[in-house]
Amino acid sequence: MLTDKTILLIIGGGIAAFRSLELIRRLRERGATVTPVLTSAAEQFVTPLSVSALAASKVYRDLFDLTDEAEMGHIELSRASNLILVCPATANLMARMAQGMADDLATTLLLATDTPVMLAPAMNVRMWENAATQRNLSTLLTDGIKVVGPVDGAMACGEFGPGRLSDVPDILAAVEAHFSGGPLSGKHVLVTSGPTHEPIDPVRYIANRSSGAQGTALAAALRDLGARVTFVTGPADVPPPAGVTVVRVETAREMLAATQAALPADAAVMAAAVADWRVDNASGSKIKKDGSGKAPALEFAENPDILATVSKGASRPSLVVGFAAETDDVTAHAAAKRVRKGCDWIVANDVAPATGIMGGSENAVTLITDTGTEDWPRLSKEETARRLAGRIAEYLV
Repeated sequence: MLTDKTILLIIGGGIAAFRSLELIRRLRERGATVTPVLTSAAEQFVTPLSVSALAASKVYRDLFDLTDEAEMGHIELSRASNLILVCPATANLMARMAQGMADDLATTLLLATDTPVMLAPAMNVRMWENAATQRNLSTLLTDGIKVVGPVDGAMACGEFGPGRLSDVPDILAAVEAHFSGGPLSGKHVLVTSGPTHEPIDPVRYIANRSSGAQGTALAAALRDLGARVTFVTGPADVPPPAGVTVVRVETAREMLAATQAALPADAAVMAAAVADWRVDNASGSKIKKDGSGKAPALEFAENPDILATVSKGASRPSLVVGFAAETDDVTAHAAAKRVRKGCDWIVANDVAPATGIMGGSENAVTLITDTGTEDWPRLSKEETARRLAGRIAEYLV
């Protein structure tokens, strides 16, 4: 499947670097040409000679190597491949990528390229779960970089948990999926995200605490599986991901119109936290105090039910996924919502203030379908998105 494909393999400096040797062999068995780049830290774990022998290629190591620059300058090297694969991607390397640093050959190649980039992270579990690493991961995913793993497992340091490098067959599968278009290639998925803002007057509005991070991560994960994604987003705190069609809205009624305009779709993932109510007597000018001490009388009207409209409409996607943010009796309320709205799946989460989930970087969800419920562990929103995107791919394919 990889015949005529050139892969620039950047090997980071972690103990998992030794597994890059097997990865090189397997990539070449599938017909790929591998051009290896070693960071200085990677040379503490694998030797240039072993990498070169397995790749049957010159190993690039130094940004300021005059011979290398004369043969193939780093700008040309960064763009002469079909895919840049970073394996292992260490916490340090990911941080430098997220900040746009170019202080060695590897980071300069990554910054100077317009070639697709895929990371296979590997690090200690505490490093992976650290808020800084998760922020960097979110930035890289938003920038359109694909990520495979890490997985749970035993580590060289003796700890167990997420952070272990994905198995070589799984990395190969991700590379092959990239070139084949992914399991959702040819599928159109609609994703709604973020809060809605319902105006009181031109300077005030009613909203909720949704950051839009989970919907953004879902759009990125579905894109990475090859889907054509239409991303309808309210005023979120996080930027939309690259590589998707972005439709920006503000109110619930605008979101409904944009959602209906985006149909037909193969699946709809309704992750937006839509306001249930709007101010029916919103003022066209700023409401001023009148000295009486009385608050203005606001009249409310119910907003359209976007999830129910899509679930029961004539252009209904074959899979409709709703979200239920609850503060008590989470599973019971969400299961009832799934039936009431007519959607296929509901992703329920507990957003009580003590959980820190609403507006936070992690999520702990229960997936409710017609066959039962699944409680997922507390994960980063990106990992939650990848799991859900994988389930959607299984359903559609």
